[in-house]
Amino acid sequence: MTLVKSTRIQSIDILRGVVMVLMALDHVRDYFHFDVAIHDPTDIETTTPFLFFTRFITHFCAPVFVFLAGTSAFLYGSNKTKPKLFIFLFTRGIWLIILEIILNSLNWTFDLSYSFVVLQVIWAIGTSMVCLSFLVFLPRKLIAIIGFILIAGHNILDNITMEGSSLKSVIWYMLHQANGITVGDKFIYFAYPVIPWIGLIALGYCLGSLFTKGYSLDKRKKWLLRLGVGAIIFFFIIRSINSYGDLVPWSHQDTSTKTILSFFNVTKYPPSLSYLLITIGPSLLFLYCIENVKNRISNFFLVFGRVPLFYYFLHVFVIHTTAIIGIILYNDNGMELLLSIHGNHLPGLAKYGYSLFATYIVWIAIVMLLYIPCKKYMIYKANNKDKWWLSYL
Repeated sequence: MTLVKSTRIQSIDILRGVVMVLMALDHVRDYFHFDVAIHDPTDIETTTPFLFFTRFITHFCAPVFVFLAGTSAFLYGSNKTKPKLFIFLFTRGIWLIILEIILNSLNWTFDLSYSFVVLQVIWAIGTSMVCLSFLVFLPRKLIAIIGFILIAGHNILDNITMEGSSLKSVIWYMLHQANGITVGDKFIYFAYPVIPWIGLIALGYCLGSLFTKGYSLDKRKKWLLRLGVGAIIFFFIIRSINSYGDLVPWSHQDTSTKTILSFFNVTKYPPSLSYLLITIGPSLLFLYCIENVKNRISNFFLVFGRVPLFYYFLHVFVIHTTAIIGIILYNDNGMELLLSIHGNHLPGLAKYGYSLFATYIVWIAIVMLLYIPCKKYMIYKANNKDKWWLSYL
């Protein structure tokens, strides 16, 4: 089957594809690295520079994923009425939340009783998309202001914390404090509080205007360069001041290496201002650089970037399944171990995982394995644009 000519913005899909591949590295580490259930890779006292880098580089995944969801929303709605765009964003957002709860939770745990439900990036995108569906009726400048306020100002709320499972607490967990509640025999964890993510998708939506006919290539690249460099400079300024912009200030350590790691150890849950500046800034520079690049490497990443939702669910399933096979085949008490970690994979793999080098090898192998089904699905989507339901997948 041949691929029909696509009208999609190639640079956006390449960037999305790169972060999707990096996302697999983080998730392979979750299931395969022997240290994952014992130590946090960002714990300055126990990590190594290579392990810290492995975690840090995957910090780009979620923010770019959410940011570009906003950009794609703008491009999708550029030839549609605002009411039609509202309906699409609202219904797709609800659909993503449903997929997070039903499919993604099952993918991560293989627990049919759903005793442990984690609301992660798909939940964040879905919730942010629902909010964006209402914001699109506002002038674009006002949307940008709202997005900036949510991102730049949400760290003011860091000292507000709740406990328990009252309605007030649950709402706060959803908005700004990563925490969980017990409902009967089930535990629900809000890993991605949505205030900053809503701000990020709003700014991504505004960025979409750069990719319309109103902006020439030179003008677009000029803006991408300015915004990217500006975000990085602002990161170093605000991080150096060290009084605002992140839940955990950096500190001088007993070695220069540890001090550098502390400086770049930014908070993801919820994403701090510093976290978003140092991830979105370089991503905008990547868009600036990749604009006219077309080769075998860019085409490789393009495949994953054009089927992000399909890839996301498939890669978690394959990684989890592969980890189970590894447990059974390479441990004498594999079946016992497998039963002991049912529904909670991370602690179960403690001391039974693999080296970081082996983790990288598994990551590369799984990405290569996923390439063919993703390419086939990309071609199918491109050749069946008349099927409305494919825009939800």
